[in-house]
Amino acid sequence: MEFLSLETIQALASQYGYLAVFVGILLENLGIPLPGETITIVGGFLAGSGELNYWIVLACAAMGAFLGGICGYFIGKSGGWKLIVAIAKVFRVQEIQLEEMKTKFSDNAVKAVFFGRFIAILRIFSSPMAGVVEMPLGRFMAVNLAGAVTWASVMTTLAFVVGKVVSLEQLLEWVSKFAILALLIAIGFITIPLWLESRSIKSGEGK
Repeated sequence: MEFLSLETIQALASQYGYLAVFVGILLENLGIPLPGETITIVGGFLAGSGELNYWIVLACAAMGAFLGGICGYFIGKSGGWKLIVAIAKVFRVQEIQLEEMKTKFSDNAVKAVFFGRFIAILRIFSSPMAGVVEMPLGRFMAVNLAGAVTWASVMTTLAFVVGKVVSLEQLLEWVSKFAILALLIAIGFITIPLWLESRSIKSGEGK
């Protein structure tokens, strides 16, 4: 987000340490469009340089993701569709596209919640969307915990290890490119079957 530059995030992480990591991830998983991934990577990077403790950064990131996911779930379940639509407008996502995403999400809820953490934008929507489609709470809690721990471990460890040999800016660029690529693949996963189905219907009507 432009209002939170890398310099600002670094300053917040240096000043507030673990609290910045926890709150940043928590708010992003609530559905607020904050750069939670960047905050986690900065935390892992600072751990690699000795300013923060690796295990505490990982724990804060995982706990923030887990608790934020739970809150996001209940926001979605208690009528959060309008909020999701409003947030989507920030990213110029149309409501009709969200409807298609909602249908696809419902059919693949477990995968979407777990792997959604690694995909740009979907990380913000996955937990509230799980509530909207009324994914069983017990199943959501288990997948949410597994996804939160896995994502936090990968991001924190990546920043901790790779950050020792490359610059923070280069690391963030690589992660950003991967997240965008994953998003494009996810969009293709949603839109291509719908396009093929539409072609099939039109072909049937033509006969």
